[in-house]
Amino acid sequence: METALRIVESPNGRSKLQSPVARAASSAVPGADRVLTPQALAFLAELHGHFDGTRRDLLDSRIDRQRRLHDGDTLSFPKALHVREAGWTVAPAPADLRDRRVEITGPAERKMMINALNSGARGFIADFEDALTPSWANIVAGQVNLLDAVRREIAFTAPDGRAYELTEDPATLHVRPRGWHLDEPHVRVAGQPVAGALVDFGLHVFHNANELLDRGSGPYLYLPKLENRFEARLWNEVFAFAQHRLDLPKATIKATVLIETLPAAFEMDEILYELRDHAVALNAGRWDYIFSAIKCLRHRADCVLPDRSQVTMTVPFMRAYTELLVATCHRRGAHAIGGMAPLIPSRRDAAASAHALAGVQLDKEREAGDGFDGTWVAHPHLVPVATAVFDRHLAGRPNQVERRRDDVVVEPEHLLDLRSTPGSVTETGVRGNVSVGLRYIAEWLRGNGAVAIDGLMEDAATAEIARSQVWQWVHHGVAVDGLGVASASLVRRILDEELERSAADLPAGMTREHLVAARELFEKVALEEPFVDFLTLPGYGRVGDL
Repeated sequence: METALRIVESPNGRSKLQSPVARAASSAVPGADRVLTPQALAFLAELHGHFDGTRRDLLDSRIDRQRRLHDGDTLSFPKALHVREAGWTVAPAPADLRDRRVEITGPAERKMMINALNSGARGFIADFEDALTPSWANIVAGQVNLLDAVRREIAFTAPDGRAYELTEDPATLHVRPRGWHLDEPHVRVAGQPVAGALVDFGLHVFHNANELLDRGSGPYLYLPKLENRFEARLWNEVFAFAQHRLDLPKATIKATVLIETLPAAFEMDEILYELRDHAVALNAGRWDYIFSAIKCLRHRADCVLPDRSQVTMTVPFMRAYTELLVATCHRRGAHAIGGMAPLIPSRRDAAASAHALAGVQLDKEREAGDGFDGTWVAHPHLVPVATAVFDRHLAGRPNQVERRRDDVVVEPEHLLDLRSTPGSVTETGVRGNVSVGLRYIAEWLRGNGAVAIDGLMEDAATAEIARSQVWQWVHHGVAVDGLGVASASLVRRILDEELERSAADLPAGMTREHLVAARELFEKVALEEPFVDFLTLPGYGRVGDL
């Protein structure tokens, strides 16, 4: 069954339609009647009509830039000097976004959301992107969960009878919609899929913006995977349109932009400028950033990276990126939010837990010392560890935006300096990437977008690193310590071994068929030419099949 609504206003843009109809697959999806209302679908149709043409043009420009990078043109990262040289700042942050010392993120799943909102973190990011498998049931359920969380009505009873509900002072809610590159095939206008970003954003603000304002907060977004100022400008136009259409005060919608692509690192000033009425912070999305660096420079033999475990936050190109982010944010009056250490505590292994806590503390000490105003964690048990670090560094202040990093000098060559990353490619690294990629994709295909694997929290971003490194190593025929030369046949042999190893100890609810399907997808994104931009693109068609 599909729900449809016809709207009067014809959209502009590349795909002009005479009588746009928003259609959303809604049968047998719990909660669809609450979020896929005729009025909400009309709003999605308007967003699609006004902005999808520009979105598709911008996605085409990504392809063109990658082609130029492949041809050796590192000047594909331009500067807007009139923006760089002017003395502007972003608009002041609202009261509940001035202290962001620790934020926790996770999928927009009901129990997870309650635990995260109750964790003691200043903020919680309900993720519709890397940590959420985008099955239609998950997307709709996530919107229902937002609806209930905003109204403080969210509750959950586990199969064992344990009840979960919100405390009196939950974390400030943020929502991370999907990136511009992802379509939502279950919502269509004249047969065309609506952007997943517009579905996630549109349903949230339509249902919740006024309620959030009435409660003294507002609609706060995390914007993922932007690549340049024009993509930021598009979000700014979407915000302005939504505010006008929903009769919200100007600059009500606030956004933190994840700097998690290599091209975006060259345009931090410009991205903040385009969103200056709405932007409150930049975030160092470290795992996607490593993936993006590999993807953008994948054909350069001098940019081959060593094992994932050796690509730390202190290697030269990552150090340049984070230092520049803090300096840029504080010069423009924005907060700088650090990234997420993947280590998570173990319930069964005290030594592993102690190692994870120590690793997270060291990571947050570095961030706070560098001038970050806050950071991310992936597990409620890590909130006190990170909070203690920032409490000590902030010394009673809500942030350290006033700390200018005028000592930071980062040139384009520093951001591109992957060749100075120390380390080597080892059998452990290759096997680890194959194993993590296989097991994560199997979980993703069955609906789990954030998964603890071998003591680390894995999501789509870390899986992207795993498969893109394998592609890079095979493409360049790198020497692998203990194995010889990286090759497709070597990877397929390791895949065989890891599939059998995983099949011998399947998690509850997983079948061998999940692993077989995951192997097929991993081979496609880790070995095939041309390089697949995002593993989620071919993965979308497989979600819910098994």
